[in-house]
Amino acid sequence: MFEYFYNEIFRKTLIGFGSLFNGIEVKKTDQSGQVTSITKVPLAYGPTQKFLARIDENPSLDKAVQITLPRMSFELVGIRYDPTRKASQTQTFLAPSTSDSGDIRKTYLPVPYNLEFQLSIFTKLNDDMLQIIEQILPYFQPAYTLTINLIDIIGEKRDIPIIFEGISMQDDYEGDYTTRRALVYTLNFTAKTYIFGPTSSTSTDIIKKSTISLVSGESGGTRIKEVSYSVEAEATKSYTNNIVTSLSREVNIAQTELLVANSSQLTVNSRITIGEETMLVKNIQANTIIVERGYYSTSRSQHLIGSDIKLITSADDLLIEPQDNFGFSGLIF
Repeated sequence: MFEYFYNEIFRKTLIGFGSLFNGIEVKKTDQSGQVTSITKVPLAYGPTQKFLARIDENPSLDKAVQITLPRMSFELVGIRYDPTRKASQTQTFLAPSTSDSGDIRKTYLPVPYNLEFQLSIFTKLNDDMLQIIEQILPYFQPAYTLTINLIDIIGEKRDIPIIFEGISMQDDYEGDYTTRRALVYTLNFTAKTYIFGPTSSTSTDIIKKSTISLVSGESGGTRIKEVSYSVEAEATKSYTNNIVTSLSREVNIAQTELLVANSSQLTVNSRITIGEETMLVKNIQANTIIVERGYYSTSRSQHLIGSDIKLITSADDLLIEPQDNFGFSGLIF
């Protein structure tokens, strides 16, 4: 835990949000309706107070200073955990590496977070302000979905909704009638993104498969008999938390006949876990299953009615950690 990793998810979301407002323009026309000038509104990252301080130094905006209007700025103002999108804390998923298709990467399911943004618009003229906000608001009803590649190494792309939360307006007059402070509109947004932890390679953790060939003898250069034995590592628990049914009756240590709520996702030779005990399904009769208890030398224990039954699949076999217990499936051919 707490090893170094950096997926740049906050940074990518920040850049993605800012890129939405890059191409906004303000046009000015003469009395005949002909366009006399087109100004691309500059966009910068920074707090609103910094730009207001520059404007305060020259409220009339009639001198050559460091800031000209119109312009926009945006900033990240808050990060909040979103419990409504919570997933399992221990469930993992697999994905191939984008650089090596043979390298399978493992990571835990992401944690949902909401990033709160503020977009501030500064203009001298009210018509400029109306042009800008009218180029923004129609795209948010109230959300605009942005696709972001959150983890480059596995190509994990997610649709991130950018939700428009509201707008506040500031239109202050100071000094005489010829002096006017800039109009400031502040638009609030929430980006519903996901934060991933570190990814680890499953291809170098343990030896997943081993094959041994034996030759009993030769006669005239011809092999008399050859036998190969192949073994593959099998998981003794469900790393993917794959719950398929539950117990409909309490089970003691000795029982091998289990009554389950639904056996439709189980087959003969399925590996299942209840608590810390692994079992092998030997027979299925309706919703009654016959199992081999304490499979792979796991400890038998009593299980209560309603206990979750998890199915172990090949996806779990790929997630075996070096320090974990595991079994072997053997095949002679």
